[in-house]
Amino acid sequence: MTKSTKVHGSLFLVSLIYAATFSIAKEVMPHYIKPMGLITIRVWGAVSLLWVTHFLFVKESIFGKKDFLMLLKCAVFGVAANMLLFFKGLAITTPINAAILMVTTPLFVAFFSFFLLNEKVTKLKVIGLCFGVFGAILLLLGPSLSFNSTTLWGDLMVMTNAIIYAYYLIIAKPLLHKYSPLTVIKWTFFFGGLLVIPFGFTELKEVQWQAIPNSIWSAIIFLIIGATFITYVLNAWALRNANATLVGAYIYLQPVLATIIAVSMGKDSLTLPKVLFSLLIFTGVYLVGLPNDAKSKI
Repeated sequence: MTKSTKVHGSLFLVSLIYAATFSIAKEVMPHYIKPMGLITIRVWGAVSLLWVTHFLFVKESIFGKKDFLMLLKCAVFGVAANMLLFFKGLAITTPINAAILMVTTPLFVAFFSFFLLNEKVTKLKVIGLCFGVFGAILLLLGPSLSFNSTTLWGDLMVMTNAIIYAYYLIIAKPLLHKYSPLTVIKWTFFFGGLLVIPFGFTELKEVQWQAIPNSIWSAIIFLIIGATFITYVLNAWALRNANATLVGAYIYLQPVLATIIAVSMGKDSLTLPKVLFSLLIFTGVYLVGLPNDAKSKI
């Protein structure tokens, strides 16, 4: 299996997990655990897994105060602000609103990549980004999409999260070329965990632990292992071996996969427009993922 295939496979799995996260997280919050409390559980659960895994397989140290400061910056944008805004926003808005707003992330990634990483901007890359955006928006538009005053603050939080996450993908890349992805994510989550404690401590004290059913515990475990530990490690590895724009572009697949999951669970139906819009998204991801020498520069 080539490295390119592994990168695409990793990013596809990340998109699949995130596609399920929108609905699964809504099952947990805010009824059983409020957003800030759930984030604290999610982050510190991932911290435990990351430190054990790092100790067993990597055992790499960080050298230099500058790198620790950059890891702290990654923790602010990639963990604390990112997760707090997303989950707080998701608790207020609807899963479909959050999904459509998150597809703007690749645009911000491309913007930051151009100005901060000097990545090449090509005609096919721009066309691919446009295909992805249009396909995702068309797929998500429908009677269940409702941007109104009741979801406004949640929508704004998710939108801000999209910008913050895009910036995190950019600033983490230099560290990922210097250290193992597990090393970077281990310290990013440790610092991020310290930052979220003041926000989640009060909400954790309010949780009625004995009232949480097994199905919700299963959802919490999924959010810790799947939507946090696995996704961040795979994303970091992919970011080390691919350009940031490609990593961001896979967010376009989330509404496609979310639709497939809904259809398989009998909560939605597959129609010709949905198939066509999904093909538009896949085409966009393919164009963004082409090597630079296969594209025409702008």
